[in-house]
Amino acid sequence: MTGTTASPRRVGLVGYGLAGSVFHAPLIAATEGLALDTVVTSNPQRQEQARAEHPGVRVAATPDELFERAAELDLIVVASPNRTHVPLATTGLRAGLPVVVDKPVAGTAAEARELAALAEDRGLLLSVFQNRRWDNDFLTLQRLLAEGELGDVWRFESRFERWRPQPKGGWRESGDPAEIGGLLYDLGSHVVDQALTLFGPATQVHAESDVRRPGAEADDDTFIALTHASGVRSHLYVSATTAQLGPRFRVLGSKAGYVKYGLDPQEAALRDGERPGPGWGREPESAWGTIGAGESPATGGGTPVPTLPGDYPAYYAAVTRALDGDGANPVTAVEAAAALDVLEAARRSARDGVVVKL
Repeated sequence: MTGTTASPRRVGLVGYGLAGSVFHAPLIAATEGLALDTVVTSNPQRQEQARAEHPGVRVAATPDELFERAAELDLIVVASPNRTHVPLATTGLRAGLPVVVDKPVAGTAAEARELAALAEDRGLLLSVFQNRRWDNDFLTLQRLLAEGELGDVWRFESRFERWRPQPKGGWRESGDPAEIGGLLYDLGSHVVDQALTLFGPATQVHAESDVRRPGAEADDDTFIALTHASGVRSHLYVSATTAQLGPRFRVLGSKAGYVKYGLDPQEAALRDGERPGPGWGREPESAWGTIGAGESPATGGGTPVPTLPGDYPAYYAAVTRALDGDGANPVTAVEAAAALDVLEAARRSARDGVVVKL
């Protein structure tokens, strides 16, 4: 099937929780060349939600129902709990279907590489949904680096912090290792992927990981320090226990530094029911970051840097071009495996109190 507007690729989406309903389904529906055909969820309320939000969509209660009619589909998207990512992606590839998997693609780098090898053997696309590569602040920082505005970068600080003093429960906060829960593999997947994308492979990992909240089972306050082969040092923070939020990015170079507060607005917009269109991903001037040297943005120092619009729709547009043979896979499983190497090293470092060399 060609990815034309007249004959869009039919997409089966497994999972309609946060990832499926807020991120994947709206972005798939907004992408020329793709059509949301089927949503898989056993939850009756989510089934009705999917039908209401995407009229005409088919609903299946189990992945088995979906795979029984694999011949009617052109792409599978796995947005179900982390423990299911590898088995569902494997089934999809063996059924002859290209697959998109939400992050983390697997619990280990070895599993990610096995999936990558299976996809290559079958000649199929396997892509990982690392949507934070299309955050507005990340795109802006990439531009500043490309233009040499910061000089040689020495230190990269990245924070994905929240204030959630009461655990919500559910698999994301489960202490069962099989669930692949906790912030290290959740938000950590984003900040590590961004650091590796910006500054290249890591050679050394140090991490500190804690369970702070009463009743919590999985890590909710984690710090990761990376030494990159390029010489850059990355300090990455993911936390649900941060009473005062730090800057999303603080990037220090030989020429200048860039500081940016606040989260990209796309997730909040999608949660509120907004959909990609004119003006998508833009933020007000009051939220722009600043660039400068020898001064603090807290006291008015630095020059405002216009933030580029965030562009989550670019991910599925790139997937469509890759399926058409007109572009590269936007995020490969091999790239995701490299991030998992770091996450596994971070878990070992925090557990054993050691620095892990890669």
